[in-house]
Amino acid sequence: MAIGIYSLISPVHDIKRVEEDTRGFLEAIEVNLNENFEKCEKDELSNYPLPLIFVASGGVEGQFKENYTKIKEPYYLLTNGENNSFAASLEILTFLKQRGLKGEILHGSVDYISNRIKDIYDITKAKETLKHINIGVIGKPSNWLIASHVNYENLNERFGINSIEINIEELIEEIDKIQVNKLDTLKGNKKIEELYQKSFNNESLQEALRIYVALKNIVDKYDLKGLTIRCFDLLSTVHNTGCIALSLLNDEGIISSCEGDVPALISMLILNALSDEPVFMANPSSIDVEKNEVILAHCTVPLDMTKDYVLDTHFESGIGVGIHGEIQEGQATLFKLNSNLEEYFVSSIYIKENMYHNNLCRTQIRVHMDQDVNYFLTNPMGNHHLICRGDYTRLVDEFMNLMLK
Repeated sequence: MAIGIYSLISPVHDIKRVEEDTRGFLEAIEVNLNENFEKCEKDELSNYPLPLIFVASGGVEGQFKENYTKIKEPYYLLTNGENNSFAASLEILTFLKQRGLKGEILHGSVDYISNRIKDIYDITKAKETLKHINIGVIGKPSNWLIASHVNYENLNERFGINSIEINIEELIEEIDKIQVNKLDTLKGNKKIEELYQKSFNNESLQEALRIYVALKNIVDKYDLKGLTIRCFDLLSTVHNTGCIALSLLNDEGIISSCEGDVPALISMLILNALSDEPVFMANPSSIDVEKNEVILAHCTVPLDMTKDYVLDTHFESGIGVGIHGEIQEGQATLFKLNSNLEEYFVSSIYIKENMYHNNLCRTQIRVHMDQDVNYFLTNPMGNHHLICRGDYTRLVDEFMNLMLK
């Protein structure tokens, strides 16, 4: 974590005394963060992932006004409150808000400030992680996704994400090139070996792994950090499914969604960037309004997200290889960005149990929602929703508020 800090001290004050008075405050934060602040000038702040403006005294409002255009928003004003520094910070933040600029005062206990800086860094890191990455849209969105089309120019403008449309025939041709004997390169991979140990049909698994290798080749060709695939087209062409391939790619950090669902893919990318956790894309299958619960299910889940799993066929088609994973019960996050890239829904959830119904996609969880489940009945953001372990709702809200300016 590189943190640049630019100090503002009024010449009316004894500058050396103010620096001496504030040294302990800054050092305590550094200890909590396990990072050292790097002192810099205002023109250098933009070189740091996390820039801080240390308002060390009052009487610096004019200095800030003269130089604020040289500093990029959002403006993070750090102050310990001594020497009228908090009063000056209030005036500066009001000045920024009057100009429609984002900013925040970092003030309070050392622990509070340290934790707040950590949060801001995580949000900043997520923003930088997504900027200028390539995602592949392999085939058009599935026909039933009538509310899930994204304007790629808006996506690039808002998040800096580049979309590359790839014909599904290119993937099929790549799959055809992968001979079964070429899968020998996967030997020695513990995760692949475990898949064979759990396999109910080695021939189906090998065909599923051909899809995985072919997708990896396309990832390398286009330098992709994420992809979505019109996977149901594979049922009639190569007679298998992409469930295993997408699960393995997600484990490897290539964020991947099913059915050509681009809003789901963007939501997965955001949630993964903020949490550094694997993300499960699932269908809400039913809700219980009285209990404020929802059942979510899908045939693919990142293996790293499971405490155990078995292999089965793909639910709808009864062919190929799907995954029935068990996800650890406990706190989690549910998130979905709408296709307009402006609205979103996020809720902390509690995974109460794994389920084993025959009439649902293979991986099934019943969760209790923090937000009202009537969201699904009155204002849903499409079909698929995204789940990761841990409660990251506050970070998601802050990230989206930053991006939706």
